[in-house]
Amino acid sequence: MSLRTPRGPVAVTAVAASALAAGLLVVPSSASAAEIRIHDIQGSTRISPLAGQRVTEVPGTVTAIRAFGSSRGFWIQDTEPDRDPATSEAIFVFTGSTTPSVAVGDSVLVSGTVSEYYPGGKDAGLQSLTEISKATWTVRSSGNALPAAYRLTPSTIPDRYTPDAGGDSIEGLTLRPRSYALDRYESLEGMRVSVENAPVVGATNTYKELWVTAEPRHRRTARGGALYGSYRDPNAGRVKVVSLLPYAEHPFPVADVGDALTGSTAGPLDYDNFGGYTLAATTMGDLADHGPKRESTRKQKADELSIATYNVENLSPKTAQAKFDRLATGLVEHLASPDIVALEEVQDDNGATNDSVVGADATLTKLTDAIKAAGGPSYEWRQIDPVDDQDGGEPGGNIRVAFLYNPERVSFTDIPGGDSTTPVTVEKKGGKATLSASPGRIDPANGVWKASRKPLVGQFSFRGRPVFVVANHFNSKGGDQGLDSRFQPPARPSETQRTGQATAVNTFVKALLNADPKAAVVVAGDLNDYQFSPALADLTKGGVLTDLVTRLPGDERYGYVYNGNSQVLDHILTSRALRRADYDIVHINAEFADQSSDHDPQVVRVRPGGVI
Repeated sequence: MSLRTPRGPVAVTAVAASALAAGLLVVPSSASAAEIRIHDIQGSTRISPLAGQRVTEVPGTVTAIRAFGSSRGFWIQDTEPDRDPATSEAIFVFTGSTTPSVAVGDSVLVSGTVSEYYPGGKDAGLQSLTEISKATWTVRSSGNALPAAYRLTPSTIPDRYTPDAGGDSIEGLTLRPRSYALDRYESLEGMRVSVENAPVVGATNTYKELWVTAEPRHRRTARGGALYGSYRDPNAGRVKVVSLLPYAEHPFPVADVGDALTGSTAGPLDYDNFGGYTLAATTMGDLADHGPKRESTRKQKADELSIATYNVENLSPKTAQAKFDRLATGLVEHLASPDIVALEEVQDDNGATNDSVVGADATLTKLTDAIKAAGGPSYEWRQIDPVDDQDGGEPGGNIRVAFLYNPERVSFTDIPGGDSTTPVTVEKKGGKATLSASPGRIDPANGVWKASRKPLVGQFSFRGRPVFVVANHFNSKGGDQGLDSRFQPPARPSETQRTGQATAVNTFVKALLNADPKAAVVVAGDLNDYQFSPALADLTKGGVLTDLVTRLPGDERYGYVYNGNSQVLDHILTSRALRRADYDIVHINAEFADQSSDHDPQVVRVRPGGVI
């Protein structure tokens, strides 16, 4: 579970509360318990009308306790709610690194300062949690019944996700929980909620978190995920699930996309900077293994050239051998040993050690050795070392794109002159397009590639016909505001650089096609953007390329899962000469708790100079 950072002094204990009641401590004046209840603190907007003020003897029943980490505390909920659906009836009492001396079912009176906590800091752009900090409390009685959990269902979660504030903050807007999903969740902040027989749409991660959906029939993938197919519909029913139960007695379920938590999963509704609204479970449903198995694509025919793209996620010689073996098995058994593989996130020979090493021969040797040991071909590779610390990614890692190819099936046309800073150009010889260097980098001095991977283009020959492959890894979405940001619609500043990168690649492909309109061109890689994004519109501009994911049935258009949304980040695009391409996203990673990468690989089979 992701833990929050400390936010100030540890709360005063219940012993201190007794001293306060006896008049031994002096505190600022505050409203009486008869005047202030939890719904008064929460108010009908995201920011408490009492933020920064001290409140005294606020009544509530303890519904859950967080007894670990540096963000300990407990939730209390009022058993006498008001009639306003916009006002939450629960609140978190923050006790810092001290385990609170309360028990679930205690009826308490809490005093303290009302505060707004922004997970990740206010500059992260997320919403805040209304809390009581610097708290004291007294226990009035124990063993009390808990308020019934509010059930999250398609009928209780509005279709519209959030109000439109023109990119500004929605904090000052009155909550409309019957109109907007984010308002519904905010109106339940801290309250006991539940999901019943909930499909898993985001696999268990290393932090013991998973994602479910409370809308089991809404935009599902063919394999049981929640399909993210447009900016307008981010799948409002997605909720992250963590556990407040001790792991030793209640192991966290290891779930894949397509599984389900049967029965009831219930607990207070929290919010954090690693996924937004979160059900902190005090009751966990049983895991039902419904998930589909890992896929395998068909083998290419003798006259088909198969080209794959695979983000191998920060691969270096320091990576465990088990991961190399898993990647090799994926390439050989699940991808049927593609003729050409565009790799992304290949690190240098000492991984994240931040020194002057930029070569990646050891990394690629270890991978190709593992592939051969798995029964695959003896791949050769081509790549260009980046300038040290200029291509982004993990500091010191010098990630780059690279080609593997099977020399028994396809040959690489080596043309000298390619290096990290020299731009490759298109030449026309004998009425055909050729490259000034192969491999070569596309426009590496262009500012759009600042702190980002430069595309690598290689000229191959298959059955006597030239094929141009461009391997890409566009800049990440780092710095973009989240779907559940307090700014709506959320800003996507990283998009500007990707659209510039897309334009640069599009311009290069146009140069190839101007030299030879029938040139066989494949553009592949992790483009870090969706098929409906401006970047993909710019990359395909002028009809020079077809994004093959758009030819798949709608419920198959995904290869990455983020915060419970199955989405497209990796792409393979082809020129008009390859318009009859046979394309497949091979689901072996993104939907599974046990991954060799967080991306699913893709493969296309083409017949240069012919049709499929």
